Amino acid sequence: MNKKERAAWIHQQLETLFPEVPVPLDHKDAYTLLIAVLLSAQCTDERVNQITPHLFAQADNPYDMVKLDVEEIREIIKPCGLSPAKSKAIHRLSEIIIDEHGGAVPDSFEALEKLPGVGHKTASVVMSQAFGHPAFPVDTHIHRLAYRWKLSQAKNVEQTERDLKRLFPESSWNKLHLQIIFFGRKYCPARGHNPELCPICSVVGCRTK
Repeated sequence: MNKKERAAWIHQQLETLFPEVPVPLDHKDAYTLLIAVLLSAQCTDERVNQITPHLFAQADNPYDMVKLDVEEIREIIKPCGLSPAKSKAIHRLSEIIIDEHGGAVPDSFEALEKLPGVGHKTASVVMSQAFGHPAFPVDTHIHRLAYRWKLSQAKNVEQTERDLKRLFPESSWNKLHLQIIFFGRKYCPARGHNPELCPICSVVGCRTK
């Protein structure tokens, strides 16, 4: 298989194995998704989902969030790690959403990426999962699998994103990035991976480093 054929075959397998994929982070709207994705930096989705109910019980919108002190936010989100920076970012971005966007999360990459604590990957998740705009969020897990499956040799997530966008149809991006994450967790982990038992690596081969 050439790279394009490999990508098409992988896409077909992911559609078969994961025809429906929920967003792993619990949320009810664009704002709570934004906060959950921000908290997920260097933290597992499972841990975030344990913490956000406590946070959102006190503040699930920017107006209530700015009523909390930064230290109050930090105490709640401490188990997620990086709590000093994340608590400041959550408080400040909530102020900006109120002051500059009328209390609504902006639905543009430019505006989202100007918010404190919000990088391109976080913005991509919000744009794709909250607003339905085509985006291909690439985290370290997708970056690793794209390399393992010989879809990209990129050294960083930005280039991997560009490579994957060229290989897969735009209409598939919003679902596909979640399918890859779910597949990696179940069949293609970073450690202890057996390529012979992996539904994809066993067929297309894989890079081991």
